[in-house]
Amino acid sequence: MLDALGEPTRRAVLELIRGGARPVGEIARELPVSRPAVSQHLHVLKEAGLVRDRKEGTRRLYSVSPEGLEALRAYLEGFWDTALAAFGEAATKAEAKAKAKAEEGEHR
Repeated sequence: MLDALGEPTRRAVLELIRGGARPVGEIARELPVSRPAVSQHLHVLKEAGLVRDRKEGTRRLYSVSPEGLEALRAYLEGFWDTALAAFGEAATKAEAKAKAKAEEGEHR
């Protein structure tokens, strides 16, 4: 999922479709890449679970997958919870070390 988002054009595609379903041609007109390139980016995003499509007449419309975004949000939330806990622990240790050093200086 994160690999799919690592490419700037794919992030731009997600931005374009987050407001609602759009066909490939409409997305391609907004980007400096070809229609086949947009189709390939949409394929990668769909494989990652971030985009879904539906057929409407002769067109295929692409939209953001709420389930995919929720999975991404949950992953990132877990990542940040772990990172923030580690940061808090490091800050507490640094504060205790600084306090001990200050007290040591007072006793000299």
